[in-house]
Amino acid sequence: MIDPAGPRIRFVGGKGGVGKTTTAAALALRLAREGRSTLLVSTDPAHSLGDLFDTRIGDRAVEVAPGLHAMELDPEAEVERYLDQVRENMQGFVSPDMYPEIERQLKLTRRSPGAVEAATLDRISHLMADPGEGYDVVVFDTAPTGHTLRLLSLPELMAAWTDGLLRHRERSDSFGDALQRLAGDELSYIDQVEEGKGGDPRSRKIREVLLERRRRFMRARRLLLDPQTTAFIWVLIPERLPILETARAVETLREFDLQVTGMVVNRVLPEGELGSFLEARREREAPYLEEIEERFRGIPTVRVPLLEGDITGIEGLERMGEYLGAG
Repeated sequence: MIDPAGPRIRFVGGKGGVGKTTTAAALALRLAREGRSTLLVSTDPAHSLGDLFDTRIGDRAVEVAPGLHAMELDPEAEVERYLDQVRENMQGFVSPDMYPEIERQLKLTRRSPGAVEAATLDRISHLMADPGEGYDVVVFDTAPTGHTLRLLSLPELMAAWTDGLLRHRERSDSFGDALQRLAGDELSYIDQVEEGKGGDPRSRKIREVLLERRRRFMRARRLLLDPQTTAFIWVLIPERLPILETARAVETLREFDLQVTGMVVNRVLPEGELGSFLEARREREAPYLEEIEERFRGIPTVRVPLLEGDITGIEGLERMGEYLGAG
């Protein structure tokens, strides 16, 4: 499960409330203890990394343990940063009297479905390609399952959207070039084609921006699909609903050619005397553990026992990390 020499990008996902953030933090701390400089990134809007490490964590990476830095992406701040970049690009394409319309469109975009996912993915794609500071490993603590699956599918969707915009621009440029030829400017048009400068400067700039976005999203897609670069670890607990949701998530990831490479079964009741109440719960838990073993056969799995207290601080995370190293 730990494999210090393994992939440099690791996503930890799962249903909300199963210990996903704790698992991601324990994994990142264990990797740092193994000698790999590690960046832990929370993309979950309900951040709790700061509570786990008992320190303030924000949008900039801060050291929380030797060799381990952590940061929490602010979804609203990511949307603002994303739209600021769009505003800067668009204002370079239009006259100043169009700026109010740009602001109106950006205001609508800020409230549109998918704005947070698109902005968060934009930031994640940068961190995947270049986390900075010479990190050996990046561990992403992702939001609950549905958000994660949308996030992972966005590179493909955004690439298709960008291709559509590029085709639209190309048709517009072709129409403009045809009008230019009809106006008798044939020689100027031929010169532009030979120089590779078809279309007006504004169109070329738009095309460059769209192509760069497409390259960035497709680069993220390639990294996600490369098992030598990226690993997916899923966290669940031995209960009916988490098992069903995990099964759907694993199947959906496979549809995108993404493989879950590890699984953490959290809060398993330990062996030994537990008293009548917990003994009864352990009896109900047993078939779920068997179902997990059968449903997810072939995926390396570790079991983390239900511990007697909350897992917080370096000591608690190190203790959980010991179990993660067993797989």
